Amino acid sequence: MIPAEMLDAAIMANARAALEEDIGSGDITAGLIPADAVARARVITREPMVLAGSPWADAVFHLTDPRILPQWMLEEGARAEANTTLLVLEGPARSLLTAERSALNFLQLLSGTATQVARLLPLLEGTRARLLDTRKTLPGLRIAQKYAVEVGGGKNHRLGLFDAFLIKENHIIAAGGIGAAVHRAREIAPGKPVEVEVETLEELDQALAAGADIIMLDDFSLDAMRRAVDHTAGRARLEASGGMSAANLRLVAETGVDYISMGALTKDVRAIDLSMRFID
Repeated sequence: MIPAEMLDAAIMANARAALEEDIGSGDITAGLIPADAVARARVITREPMVLAGSPWADAVFHLTDPRILPQWMLEEGARAEANTTLLVLEGPARSLLTAERSALNFLQLLSGTATQVARLLPLLEGTRARLLDTRKTLPGLRIAQKYAVEVGGGKNHRLGLFDAFLIKENHIIAAGGIGAAVHRAREIAPGKPVEVEVETLEELDQALAAGADIIMLDDFSLDAMRRAVDHTAGRARLEASGGMSAANLRLVAETGVDYISMGALTKDVRAIDLSMRFID
């Protein structure tokens, strides 16, 4: 769960950055429209989707011109079929046109993320596995994309380098081994979750002996995952990682792991096709 303060700060920072990038020294095309012109517009989706990103769109509209009035037809997290109206807008025509692209960019990207997660979740039904995101996010949009994963029904892995340990191969080498790395983690940040990435069943034993909270099974075969689950017997939570896709997600979940992490949820996301049109 993303802390509310962090989420609010990210929304405003993202919206400001998007508008500064897009407007620059001024929207010269919007200047073609009379300054006193008022318009209404609607935003529709051209494909099925799960709505995510409305707080970012609202922030863009407000920062562009507080006179813009957005009226959402759907709640955040709702499913929509193609050609559904997501929101209706009213306000100065110039301002609506200036805000359009930045607002739609957030809605397209974040709805794309939420939609992809929602499509994968049925593959996990009846298993204990939970679908996790990773830190493979678009630079500057970490919180936004992880928020969208939650809207789609997935779970967040650590938000960054500050809220949990993930001890990987290079950390293990530099720290002098799995046991030494876990021991040091407990010393420098008591109470923070400690996860260790392992590549073999022998390393799994070392991570268990060290008392890791979570153990990431990196590129394990399905058979090795099953053996890892049996051997661990609940002494630590197990996360499957590496090469996860819709094609193998169900098979991995059926091994009995607790979590499956997929970088593709945020790294390979495809934006939803949205359109804004003025209406009479």
